[in-house]
Amino acid sequence: MTDLQNQFTQLIQQLPKSVPFVAPEALERQTGVSVRLRLGANESSFGPSPKALAAMEAHLAEQAWYGDPENYDLRQALADRHQVPFESIAVGCGIDDLLGLVVRLFVEPGDVIVTSAGAYPTFNYHVTGHGGRLHFVPYTADFKNDLPALAQAAREVMAKLVYLANPDNPTGSYYEGSEVAAFLAQLPESCLVILDEAYIEFAPSDSALPLSLDDPRVIRMRTFSKAYGMAGARIGYLIAAPDVVAAMDKVRLHFGVARLAQVGALAALGDGEFLSYVIAETDRGRREYAELAARLGYRALPSRTNFVAIDVGSEAMARQLVDRLFAQGVFIRMPGVAPLSRCIRVTVGTPAQRDEFARVFPEVVEEILQRGGV
Repeated sequence: MTDLQNQFTQLIQQLPKSVPFVAPEALERQTGVSVRLRLGANESSFGPSPKALAAMEAHLAEQAWYGDPENYDLRQALADRHQVPFESIAVGCGIDDLLGLVVRLFVEPGDVIVTSAGAYPTFNYHVTGHGGRLHFVPYTADFKNDLPALAQAAREVMAKLVYLANPDNPTGSYYEGSEVAAFLAQLPESCLVILDEAYIEFAPSDSALPLSLDDPRVIRMRTFSKAYGMAGARIGYLIAAPDVVAAMDKVRLHFGVARLAQVGALAALGDGEFLSYVIAETDRGRREYAELAARLGYRALPSRTNFVAIDVGSEAMARQLVDRLFAQGVFIRMPGVAPLSRCIRVTVGTPAQRDEFARVFPEVVEEILQRGGV
């Protein structure tokens, strides 16, 4: 019989067995624990816009049809919203899909890619899967992407591409537009930049980097998974030079975005009232988490996202908290790279969910400390 292991490409044979995240469903199957507070994947606890749900329900009978492969209506609405050309918008199955496509367009085996050590791991997954070499830059002492060090690394290693999430995952930190512009100015002219803005709706719009196509190196990514509450629909978009969007048409899965996702995203985009509610409630929840952390002697990192990272002092304590909370049906996560691994990351839930977390979290902390945990 054929040895399939020898039939894989050399690159695939060399890659370690890994996935960026272990889903709560997988953890439930492995442990038999039922998750009752799902606060670990940065999904919106507030769900999709009622208008989005109504639009998707109204189009259920059309699910025998493929979605529009050009995503025309949604692209046009996004172009109008952001005041950019239609040809500069591409829609995909969430930012994860778009990251893979951009890496496929630009990264050849051996190309060096710069990112922060501990930043969003799905990007790394795509880079290594296409043969790129990752160069990591540590976060600063205050848990922020080190913009000067990232730029310096890009110059030193002649990076093909730099990845920056702003607001950041997993720390929640945020750089204002002027700071991002200064960072871009320090990069080599040939270096492309993926600016992952999955959480941009939660950041102050008056200080954000303007949406401009003046610098063709910059590829900006956004999603309907976070503030719009449509993670399960898998739909996001990028804003880039028209040449990038045209090149993506050569390799993307043209019928990849589901018809329901297109319909729901278009309706969600028009429901500003619901979006404002989610943003305001998330801001309220972040303050509650910060107060809760302070009462327990911990520090919540400043966040411009729909989650809060809480510094609990050590990786050992963070791991115990993740494990013990999960044993009680509370799913949260922790970053996997030091020094971020001394933090836990908790999604901002609904008021009821936040109340329950505020009840359980101190009990688990006390239990760990009584057992001699650190």
